[in-house]
Amino acid sequence: MSTLSDFPISKRWPAQHPERIQLYSLNTPNGVKASIMLEETGLPYEAHLVDITENESHTPEFLALNPNGKIPAIIDPQGPDGQALALFESGAILMYLAEKSGRFLPAEPQARWATVQWVMFQMGGLGPMFGQLGFFHKFAGKDYEDKRPLQRYVAESKRLLGVLDTQLQGQDWIVGNDYTIADIATLGWVRNLVTFYEARALVEFDRYTQVAAWLERGLARPAVRRGLEIPSKG
Repeated sequence: MSTLSDFPISKRWPAQHPERIQLYSLNTPNGVKASIMLEETGLPYEAHLVDITENESHTPEFLALNPNGKIPAIIDPQGPDGQALALFESGAILMYLAEKSGRFLPAEPQARWATVQWVMFQMGGLGPMFGQLGFFHKFAGKDYEDKRPLQRYVAESKRLLGVLDTQLQGQDWIVGNDYTIADIATLGWVRNLVTFYEARALVEFDRYTQVAAWLERGLARPAVRRGLEIPSKG
């Protein structure tokens, strides 16, 4: 496939601006990684709401773009060598957009790989654990006699917050004093933990003073505030 029109998803969610990056997403903690990054870089894009509560990410058109049926996903009509490029997995999208824009992923190898490892920390640890905690605390936990699943995810979430708190000692951002895709990957999940999942007291969030200050700095960025609302169900 080499042009936007070759992708089935472009029929279900038609592009008004086919020359721009097409974002298929919802403003979940994973979805906002892509929208915040696009807002931060200023790359031209068009957002399409994929309503996961209506199972739209499992339609044939979306599955043709991401067989895993998860948001976000993008198509860049101006991809490498002038060919349209489709990508899913939020971490891969962040790294691609960083490469394309030349921003938020250091060129110097030591800092570059430090950034990548903290993106992987979010992808493999913090996101999945916070998500399970939120599920058992806000949604399923009330229906289970056995409290051990919730206790397990509370304990692990606290441990991960402690790791992040230690990393942030003496610096503004996760990888030193430069804001990177490691911060963009993590902001939405930490925010969700204490807002949508209503787990602030449960994980004793205010003990992690470095994380709390970092979250406040991140949420003060105009592009982050915009990205957190894109695309929204309203």
